[in-house]
Amino acid sequence: MLRRRKRRRPLSRGLTLPAAISGERARLLAICVLCLVIVGIGVALAMRPPQPDARRLLAVSLTTLEDGNYSAARSNAQAAIKAAPKWAIAHAVLARAYLELGDGLAAEAEIARAIDAGLPAARLHQLQAHARLLQRDPDGAIDEATATRPRYADYGDRIHARALASQGDGVGARAILQSVLGRNPGDAAAWTDLGRIRLTAGDVGGASVAATRAVALAPREPAALTLQGEVIRSRYGLIAALPWFEAALRQDAYYHPALIEYAATLGDAGRNAEMLATTRSALLARPGSPQALYLQAVLAARAGRIDLARSLLRRTGGGIGGLPGTLLLSGSLDYTQGKFEQAATAWRQLVAIQPLNIVARRLLGAALLRLGDRRGALDTLRPIGLRSDADSYSLTLIARAFEAAGDRAMAARFLDRAAAGPIAPASVFTTDDAIGALMASADASAGDPTYVLGVIRAQVASGDTAGAIARARALVQAGPGAPAAQLALGDTLVAAGRYPEAATAYARAADLSFDEPTMLRLVDALGRSGQTEDAATALALYLSQNPQSLAGQRLLGHWQVESGAWDAAIETLEGVRRRVGNRDGGVLTDLALAYAGGGSDDGGDGDGAIAVRYGRAAYAMSPMSAAAADAYGVALAANGDAAGARQLLVKASRLAPGDVTIAGHLTALR
Repeated sequence: MLRRRKRRRPLSRGLTLPAAISGERARLLAICVLCLVIVGIGVALAMRPPQPDARRLLAVSLTTLEDGNYSAARSNAQAAIKAAPKWAIAHAVLARAYLELGDGLAAEAEIARAIDAGLPAARLHQLQAHARLLQRDPDGAIDEATATRPRYADYGDRIHARALASQGDGVGARAILQSVLGRNPGDAAAWTDLGRIRLTAGDVGGASVAATRAVALAPREPAALTLQGEVIRSRYGLIAALPWFEAALRQDAYYHPALIEYAATLGDAGRNAEMLATTRSALLARPGSPQALYLQAVLAARAGRIDLARSLLRRTGGGIGGLPGTLLLSGSLDYTQGKFEQAATAWRQLVAIQPLNIVARRLLGAALLRLGDRRGALDTLRPIGLRSDADSYSLTLIARAFEAAGDRAMAARFLDRAAAGPIAPASVFTTDDAIGALMASADASAGDPTYVLGVIRAQVASGDTAGAIARARALVQAGPGAPAAQLALGDTLVAAGRYPEAATAYARAADLSFDEPTMLRLVDALGRSGQTEDAATALALYLSQNPQSLAGQRLLGHWQVESGAWDAAIETLEGVRRRVGNRDGGVLTDLALAYAGGGSDDGGDGDGAIAVRYGRAAYAMSPMSAAAADAYGVALAANGDAAGARQLLVKASRLAPGDVTIAGHLTALR
């Protein structure tokens, strides 16, 4: 029998179902993965920021430029260029932002890029002029400004005026700006430029008018606000100026000119920590800023860190090496380290630049004395000695110079003036033989402004007060906004003994520039005309704005001694002494009287021993000074040494026979 043969199933058929299932899963998995990828791409696209809109960014840049936030305008213009690198107008706007920030080199580069991108060069002459001016090329700036299209004429004329001013042609600069304002009286930038030029020329009154007008027209403009701050600082003081610089920085926190002026004002007001923070902001705004590094060097010098101060000055790169502040600081660092020749060289340059700078003359005179050049010292210090408000230290230097020349009698005269305090008696101002000696100590030149002042005084001393006053009034009429003219008038009136009129002239000068010399003159004239309350108010106002003023604190301490406010006087005068050391005979004299009168370090009873120490030191500095001899005598009496006190008080009364106060001290001892 035949058996049926079994059919063998193929192996593949036995696996058909599972394989199908596996393939289906693979397809599903692939679909899921694809979906996930698609979703991921969608999410990524949704989360990705949109492509930059160059037009929107440029519009924002123009808005911030108009609002006075130049740093933001620069950033937005840069972003617009990143989105559209070949957009010519964006490069032009960035150039404008750089110009407002004072970066002429970067601005010129952007102007070139704008031209390469197709913007006609003829439309950019005014920007090119501005860039050239910022790079200290006034001739190039004038060439570009004169090629400016009529549409941009006001801008071009403003740059032309600034270029002329930088070359010393202030008259031409003012004429151009007056023409611009005649066409467009609402041009805030032109008012700002005019105010800046007037302020540089010493016309503080005119600068104030222009700055006020500029701020009214453009209250968010940092340049106008900064100028107003500088004018307010000159007219009213340091503290009053700070809000204006702060207002400028609220518009643009990295506006470099405002940061520098703000830092300098904070430092002069004694707010050193804030000054340092502001200089750091200035370095962020403009890396390597010479002005910020200079201010940090000033801070280091004040803290006695001479090496650090020198290092910071070197980092300025010499860009501000010839500026007055740099010369003053550089000389001070040399003098501190005993390098008197180098110090004299720096300060001689400074006096040549600013012949009426009293601080520079005082320092140069001290350096020349250290070098043994007594003739040079007298020539340098002569203008200070001619002033009624000469400080004690300068008068002492003059006395030492006369002493080195063998003229002890003249030396004694100036030591007496030094001991008399910040304001010398009017008789010294007008008829003292020392004026003639100082006048003869230099080869006078009719072109020297300090010599002209001496001639006026000599004219008054010879009896021609009417002529001198008439000349001073003519100066005031020619420049009513110049504080120097008002001071000249006040000085001639003081020389004639017309104190109420002098006080009025000094008050006008103080309204224009309330600086230390003006304050001292005003206070003295008010006191001599019997307006003691007004004098005290003027001093208090000055100190409220200038709390670091040594002359102001010195005068306040002297008044406190005279009024018998012993403890207050000690606090004030010890503060002065800590800052200047034991070199001011007038401060030592007043301290001796204050301690003898009833004060002490802890506010208790009088301390005669301390009074004697100060009195002895003052007398050692000026043995022929009636004030020093009197103070030493009073101190000895307070310490129980009646015999020694009598000897000194007798000497003081002989040196100053008409002094009622000294006579009273001697009478009380008897």
